[in-house]
Amino acid sequence: MGATVSSEEYEWVYTEEPHATRRKEIIEKYPQVKKLFGHDPNLKWKASALVITQFIAAYYIRDASWGFLFLAAYFFGGTINHSLALAIHEIAHNLAFGHASPLKNRALGMWANLPFGIPYSISFKKYHLEHHRYQGDDQLDVDIPSRMEAKLFNRTLSKLIWVILQPFFYAIRPLFMRPKKVEKLEVVNFVVQAVVDCLVLYFMGHKSLVYLSAGTFLAMGLHPMAGHFISEHYMFIKGFETYSYYGPLNMLAFNVGYHNEHHDFPSVPGSRLPQVRKIAPEYYNDLPVCSSWVKVIWDFITDNEVGLYSRVKRPTRLSASGQIETKSLPNKQANGHLNDSKKKLN
Repeated sequence: MGATVSSEEYEWVYTEEPHATRRKEIIEKYPQVKKLFGHDPNLKWKASALVITQFIAAYYIRDASWGFLFLAAYFFGGTINHSLALAIHEIAHNLAFGHASPLKNRALGMWANLPFGIPYSISFKKYHLEHHRYQGDDQLDVDIPSRMEAKLFNRTLSKLIWVILQPFFYAIRPLFMRPKKVEKLEVVNFVVQAVVDCLVLYFMGHKSLVYLSAGTFLAMGLHPMAGHFISEHYMFIKGFETYSYYGPLNMLAFNVGYHNEHHDFPSVPGSRLPQVRKIAPEYYNDLPVCSSWVKVIWDFITDNEVGLYSRVKRPTRLSASGQIETKSLPNKQANGHLNDSKKKLN
């Protein structure tokens, strides 16, 4: 039902992603930006406060009606769990304790993962860093929907279904597109999560566990916080593959909305990303931005010119033997343009 998406192919480009070029230019012009590098000492306390708040809520909801439970899971618990997912995103970049303390970062990631009901943090890191390093790569960037997804969910109604089921596709897509060997820490993440789930079930009851798990699923789909999944890299304006959002939801999202700035400087914690834009405004002020995560979800669903094919792709660096080649593509302009199109996203 609904209009069919007009695009039937990804946007293929044969230049490097724009962030490395822009990062090099900004550092050369504004070397003081390097003072923003490093970890955020407050991140562990913010994440811990969210974890404790969520478990307190789960305890008090143990005797609630099912209707109230799911409303609370969507509006309150889902928002907290999505915020924790973005804390895990920060932690995946070692921004809680710094690059010198990887195990501390992984442990905090598992701690932040506990209210989810499912193990997530270790596997997320394994794939997310490749999304940064090989943005748009045909095989290495599993953030891009598969061809099967793009063909199946190519109408208004089916795009709505895809948005609702987005956490499911986000979780299983890497397993099919780029399966990797299970790491020891992934097993630890699984065991720790299973033990905590059992403790919640035993001491609080099944409704508390449903509340936590439902919050995870609901908040990653048709939820205002989940708008960043679509706003970050779906090509609403031809020629631009990364978009920033500077609105109030960043306060709950560890500033992940500053997404051009984040890809340019992944070693800068979210709390300091606004300073990147202040230091080098000429590199960001002319880029198209997303004004609303709610509206971008609506536009994605209803606009027949936008769909799951609306992503930039590059030829893969992965060789037939499974090795990642170091070949380089021509540099893109630092402003991120693929062409001369310039306008607001929404």
